[in-house]
Amino acid sequence: MRPVLRLALALGVVLALSACSDSSQGTNTDREQVDSVEPPELGACRVLTPDDVAERSNATRTVPCTERHNAETFAVGPLPEELEDADYEARELGAFAYRTCGAAFERFVGADESLVMRTVVSWAWFRPSRKAWDEGARWYRCDIVGGGEQSQRYVDLPPTAKGLLQGRPKDRWMVCVAGASVQDAPKIPCSEPHTWRAVTTIKLGEEDDPYPGDRLVEVTTRDFCSESVGAWLNYPPEYEFGYTFFHEEEWIAGNRRSVCWARTSA
Repeated sequence: MRPVLRLALALGVVLALSACSDSSQGTNTDREQVDSVEPPELGACRVLTPDDVAERSNATRTVPCTERHNAETFAVGPLPEELEDADYEARELGAFAYRTCGAAFERFVGADESLVMRTVVSWAWFRPSRKAWDEGARWYRCDIVGGGEQSQRYVDLPPTAKGLLQGRPKDRWMVCVAGASVQDAPKIPCSEPHTWRAVTTIKLGEEDDPYPGDRLVEVTTRDFCSESVGAWLNYPPEYEFGYTFFHEEEWIAGNRRSVCWARTSA
């Protein structure tokens, strides 16, 4: 099974950035931001599209956070010294962003890695434009967005998403699927009619562990999810479960978890 997101892990977003080039963002572009070498504004809100998120850099106009928006900048900072001479498209940049934005995202929304992987919100990161990069700009920007890799549109966020997942998150922020299986099905909020809900995750290794291979990852995930989903459903006589595991490229980026799904309408 191929990755489904951005379960908030945003893995797909990290990887997508390496496959797309800078492009005009149309009438929603703030020309002052396009090639700016100055770090972006922390706490700024925007209306982004999946196409925006697929770009390496972003100059979408900011909007007041009290108005409709689906993205909020929750972390901004300089790249570390060891990346100052990195190539603009270096894989190391994505790995740094995964660690840095991922940890900041968990703190910002008030959840652990397992929970953020089971929500409809995720994060995206951006770097300076290539021109600004060539002029010496070395900053990163992390945005929470109201959707993931497979989202055709993003949901609106509250005036601030800080603490969004603290306590028991509302179903509107949790990820579900309406379909025969979890594979390649659009992810939707659990507040909408659904047939599958992401209920648990399994950690498959530590940070320095080598990738164990697709087969071992799948078998380990399947066996764990069978037991975990049964326990989550309070061990009914019959039940259906699904699972999402990720592959070597996501492992290299930093992900060590798979997701377990329960077939349920609630």
